[in-house]
Amino acid sequence: QVQFVESGGGLVQTGGSLRLSCAASGVIFSSYIMGWYRQAPGKQRELVARVDRVDVNPITNYADSVQGRFTISRDNAKNTVYLQMSSLKPDDTAIYYCNTSPVSAPFGQGTQVTVSS
Repeated sequence: QVQFVESGGGLVQTGGSLRLSCAASGVIFSSYIMGWYRQAPGKQRELVARVDRVDVNPITNYADSVQGRFTISRDNAKNTVYLQMSSLKPDDTAIYYCNTSPVSAPFGQGTQVTVSS
């Protein structure tokens, strides 16, 4: 079955950086547009970044709230999608998940990102 395993989260100060990784299995990874989603306490899950199927010069899209600070990328040979996050803010605190875009499989456990002020 399809499985996503996210890693790389942690506690970081405002202005810091983190790199998240998500390993996919049970899916023909290169066939899917992939996205990073996040869910903050008391809020709905939202899509923050999306990358198209290719891993060389892919088309990427970002939510306005992360544009210019986050970079999504993928490595189809490793079935992995990444999210490089910089200039982190307390509002970025959330559990981060990856999935296809649009969502077509169950979400994994996610990885917690906490940004302290």
